[in-house]
Amino acid sequence: MRTILIIEDEKDLAELLAFHLEKEGFRPALAHDGITGLAEARANLPDMIILDLMLPGMMGTEVCRLLKGAEKTARIPIIMLTAKGEEIDRVVGLELGADDYVVKPFSTRELLLRVRAVLRRSGAEAEAPQTVQIGPVLIDMERHLVMVSGEEIALTSTEYKLLTYLAQRLGRVQSREHLLQEVWGYNYLGDTRTVDTHLTRLRTKLKEGGDLIKTVRGFGYKMEES
Repeated sequence: MRTILIIEDEKDLAELLAFHLEKEGFRPALAHDGITGLAEARANLPDMIILDLMLPGMMGTEVCRLLKGAEKTARIPIIMLTAKGEEIDRVVGLELGADDYVVKPFSTRELLLRVRAVLRRSGAEAEAPQTVQIGPVLIDMERHLVMVSGEEIALTSTEYKLLTYLAQRLGRVQSREHLLQEVWGYNYLGDTRTVDTHLTRLRTKLKEGGDLIKTVRGFGYKMEES
């Protein structure tokens, strides 16, 4: 049974989400402020976090930054909950490594679809153990390890899936729409700007290896050796 940590200060909403997640076979855990949620995530390493951005004690963006910046917690998928109109906060959250977001008010059905899609793509990392070396970038798919010029790089589950998907199709252009379907899942309700945001952050994390990911203007991306 997968554990999902809900960090949400609206207790009624948190308990409603917990109820529906439990009905779907998940084990919910609750925290009602940022500091408690951060401590809970670090201590128990849940399979996913549903994270509200507006939290007492510590903002959700800061919780996300701290979790995604630490090797131990970097690959825990995070779905952000944002209020309508908080576009800047959503962009910041995605730049910090959040895997998806849902805008309030939302239906529990929509959230459950997002939860399953994110878990599905993060769980796909265990497929086909092998090692891929492209320029300075080494991907050890058996250990879920990425290294650039001998230095280990901490990636989120979505960044890792994006990188491996492009690496396994070396030299072949992938459209934004195709990447959205294959990496985020067919039920994902976001738009192609999500792909651009994650690719920009991935390139930055890969340092000199980021130049291996090429933008094909007006279409999408490909990975190729220089």
